[in-house]
Amino acid sequence: MKSESMRIKEISLRQDPDLRKELALLARGCDFVLPSRFKKRLKAFQQVQVQTKKEETLPPSLSQNIPTFYFPRGCPKEKVNIDAVIAKIERTFSEFPNERATLEDMGKVAKACECPLYWKGPLFYCAGGERTGYVSVHKFVAMWRKILQTCYDDAAKFVHLLMNPGCNYLVQEDFIPFLQDVVNSHPGLSFLKEASEFHSRYITTVIQRIFYTVNRSWSGKITCNELRKSNFLQNVALLEEEADINQLTEYFSYEHFYVIYCKFWELDTDHDLYIDRKDLARHNDHAISNRMIERIFSGAVTRGRKAQKDGKISYADFVWFLISEEDKKTPTSIEYWFRCMDLDGDGALSMYELEYFYEEQCQKLDNMAIEPLPFEDCLCQMLDLVKPQYEGKITLHDLKRCKLTDVFFDTFFNIEKYLDHEQKDQFSMLRDGEGESQEVSDWEKYAAEEYDILVAEEAASDQWNDGYEAELNPVDHQKSNVLKYQMEKRPFFEMPSHLADVDLDEYDYEEDFE
Repeated sequence: MKSESMRIKEISLRQDPDLRKELALLARGCDFVLPSRFKKRLKAFQQVQVQTKKEETLPPSLSQNIPTFYFPRGCPKEKVNIDAVIAKIERTFSEFPNERATLEDMGKVAKACECPLYWKGPLFYCAGGERTGYVSVHKFVAMWRKILQTCYDDAAKFVHLLMNPGCNYLVQEDFIPFLQDVVNSHPGLSFLKEASEFHSRYITTVIQRIFYTVNRSWSGKITCNELRKSNFLQNVALLEEEADINQLTEYFSYEHFYVIYCKFWELDTDHDLYIDRKDLARHNDHAISNRMIERIFSGAVTRGRKAQKDGKISYADFVWFLISEEDKKTPTSIEYWFRCMDLDGDGALSMYELEYFYEEQCQKLDNMAIEPLPFEDCLCQMLDLVKPQYEGKITLHDLKRCKLTDVFFDTFFNIEKYLDHEQKDQFSMLRDGEGESQEVSDWEKYAAEEYDILVAEEAASDQWNDGYEAELNPVDHQKSNVLKYQMEKRPFFEMPSHLADVDLDEYDYEEDFE
């Protein structure tokens, strides 16, 4: 009987939890001792365990077979004959005296590099042409060969050409030489050649529009990935094809610059290129609520610590304000006003925050002898409009899904536009928003209308003062008259500028910035 009990199957040994525990103790050198027959079974059990572990371990070769999927400088192209490109560049340089190219010659060099024409400025400056006034073939070839070997798409190449050494991003000042070359050489801006004091105003406006559209992270630093996702480089390529700069409405339009600058000039009474709360309050006949103006000056959406300490905002900040005010449907404008309305910075608009801004709207309506809608009724309308995902709060993601964000924002801080929306049928507004598919943005409509008004005012003024000039082109009138404005002696875009020192509130909105 005793001998039979000792004949336990090996499988039962391995499955018995108590016995396995004792076997483990024995394996670690404990005093527990089993009969000699169990020692053989223990040895077999340990061998099986070791073999199982070996089978579960993945060979290191498998991890090496995973293909590369992250290309911060662009995906390498298989068929790129660098030597052929370099040979073409050398032939182009052979046409120049002493094989040296000036900035005026760089258009041909840009074409030899298979780049858009207006890359000529960045190519020239990256090769050291600013110091000597020319670029030698050997220095340029060395520079371009390195770029071809390390940068594999246009975005990476453009960032490399403009960025400071040791950086992998672009700040606002990096665009100045590139845009100055555009001002100096584009036929659509030839009338600005004799008005150098206006160059910095135009350049600053374009830079702000670039960062407004491209810098989706609000970091003040444009990365290769952000540039790659934007349409900026396509617009740079169009500079060569489009002689009328005003057709490039997204970044380079002079007419848009003219509208923005004239609007700022009307508010900047002392013409120091800064405006305070009272100045901004006069915009559009005091349409913006005082509480929203306080939020704009709080630093939630403005840049430059010095201006904030003095209680003022710069012209660059005004560019962001005006575009956001006139087109509240773009991702950046939604983020702009959301930051302003999010008083506690928790990433959501609470009912308290909505009521805080609506109170002043009610006061303005009372002053206009208009009975305001009770906040509870207004809140129901806005919740039906936005359809938030979570009850009791509205997130940035909710607003980006809404097709009538302009109606939502104007309800809480723009009394004039709020009344305009109230006179329209909500279903017709929704239908118009879906039908347009944003072929022409609200900002482009506003800029075109305001420009026509400004030109008409200039033409009427000229006709009153000089009757015989009434037949002249009104566009020529406005271009000549704007250059007659009295300019300040202080440079507008000083180097280094505070515009690149981003001091925005650190909100936790990363998941909504797409």
